[in-house]
Amino acid sequence: MEFGLLGDLDVRVNGRSVDVGHARQRAVLAALVVDANRTVSVDQLVERVWGRARPQRVRESLYSYLSRLRGRLAASPDAAISRQPGGYQLAVRPAAVDVHRFGALAARARAAGTDAHAFALFDEALAEWRGEALAHLDGLWFDAVRNGLGQSRLAAELDRNDVALRCGGHARVLPELAAGVRAHPLDERLACQLMLALYRCGRQGEALEHYRRTRRALAEALGADPGPELRRLHQRILAADPTLAPDAGPTATASLAKGALTTVPLANASLATAPLATGALTTGLGRADVFAAAAPVPRQLPGPPAAFVGRDRELAALGAALRGPADSVVTAVIQGLAGTGKTWLALRWSHDNLERFPDGQLHVDLRGFDPSREPLPPREAVGAFLAALGATPGSVPEGVDARAALYRSLIAGRRMLVVVDNARDAEQVRPLLPGAAGCAVLVTSRTQLTGLVAAGGAYPLTLGVLSTDEARDLLARRLGGDRVAAEPEAVGELVARCGRLPLALSIVAARAAALPGFPLGELCAEPAGAGNPLDAFAGGDPGTDLRAVLSPSYRALGAGAGRLFRLLGRRPGTGLVAADAAELLDVPPDEAHRALAELVRAHLVTEHRPGRYACHPLLHAYAADLAAIMGTG
Repeated sequence: MEFGLLGDLDVRVNGRSVDVGHARQRAVLAALVVDANRTVSVDQLVERVWGRARPQRVRESLYSYLSRLRGRLAASPDAAISRQPGGYQLAVRPAAVDVHRFGALAARARAAGTDAHAFALFDEALAEWRGEALAHLDGLWFDAVRNGLGQSRLAAELDRNDVALRCGGHARVLPELAAGVRAHPLDERLACQLMLALYRCGRQGEALEHYRRTRRALAEALGADPGPELRRLHQRILAADPTLAPDAGPTATASLAKGALTTVPLANASLATAPLATGALTTGLGRADVFAAAAPVPRQLPGPPAAFVGRDRELAALGAALRGPADSVVTAVIQGLAGTGKTWLALRWSHDNLERFPDGQLHVDLRGFDPSREPLPPREAVGAFLAALGATPGSVPEGVDARAALYRSLIAGRRMLVVVDNARDAEQVRPLLPGAAGCAVLVTSRTQLTGLVAAGGAYPLTLGVLSTDEARDLLARRLGGDRVAAEPEAVGELVARCGRLPLALSIVAARAAALPGFPLGELCAEPAGAGNPLDAFAGGDPGTDLRAVLSPSYRALGAGAGRLFRLLGRRPGTGLVAADAAELLDVPPDEAHRALAELVRAHLVTEHRPGRYACHPLLHAYAADLAAIMGTG
């Protein structure tokens, strides 16, 4: 039994075609063939075959199609669909799938010891194609697979062209190069190959004319000039550079021109026994590691935080939450007051657990509370992920829903970590969530993303300030243990003045590190003598100016919650009860409760016991600052 995907879906037993049913049933089989010898979950199959257009009782339909397909494949012992833990699997010899034969031959061609051998293998690989891959199978997932396979085919054609040009086979490949540039007018590597072939065939004028056409097409479509390689080749052709002449002797040239190279038989032990993923391309489409050239494996995480201390309990909690059930996407939300180190915690855990995510890591800063930039629209965030996963610009749809669907298709079945930093609300995050098991998502936000927790089952982790010992360790990490140990009382005072807030401690540590000759006691006296406690945490960089960092949290509040926050700054002390809020606002208790709840969701106050609230000392100082500037009306 053999399976063909490089054209219409084709199933044959001993060379005779097998009818595998109507279009939807064929789509189920194709979804299994793409991931042959790997388990595909039921959710993945539903997503691949139906997308969002799912009928009622879709699982019953899927099980019916799988049952019928088992009967159709029973004619041969070479392939079988079986139920596995977590899904279904098509077991088949790798060499029985044309995509595998294509990928294995292309990989061998790239590793071949001679150009003649490589050219023969590339020709044999490309002969596997019968037309457009997965023809007549519709849906976003099939579109993405089709695009990935098409890119692999183009990569093999380009590599074969390079081999032919090295061997003096310019005349042999010239017709195919001309057809290729008509199909891919913006591909500069293809343009270079056609120009070189034309020049070597004595058609210098046509080579220069093609450069002009390509330059015009790039300007009109992309607003860009040709790249350096294409520009250099143009100059060398203008100068009739003698090094552009082919190096191959007459025998190799004639051999290529006649297409007379000896082909290499397919039936060989290395191909027949190779596992499905061998020499393969990870497209990100449900672990479809069966294509011919390596797609990018994104490694987008920023570096690990250098001065990270403590948080052992929180790291352990994230580890347990993100281990999760094997048949679902697991999500954790790190939430808390600005400056508590949510991003640092996310990066520390991510770098400590990289081995769990061999297919890569995606990272995006949604700028939900950035003091100097607007929040990143979900459409742009998904577009950045698609680019990282290897989607070509022409394959990326415009709308955010369509982009999210393509993203879910590309990431399905891969074991990846998705880190979504600085989210403003759940709506900004939802398009970035994978749709099938295998991935973990780590979100940071200043607000309680209740929608992700309630509807999506995300694990919420509220991050508070450091313990006193952790705060001292942070200063020691930044300033050196000897300097901190020499002035324990001053260090204790600094920790208290900073309210054990990691950002405030880091700002103070940066000042102290820039003044190594200053005793810490003198630096400690500055906040006490300042007119406003926040003045000790001011700076020119919005990311390390405490007022600038806190400002987006305040600006996101509604009118009632914003007024209550300013009123808190006029009260002595940092604690209050619900009745105090109603009295401050001079409103009914339910309206005061709503304002308090909004402050709690924004982590500008903490409900440390039912009905009892507290405000961090530096937040209280910020509220007083706002009240002095804006009033409390």
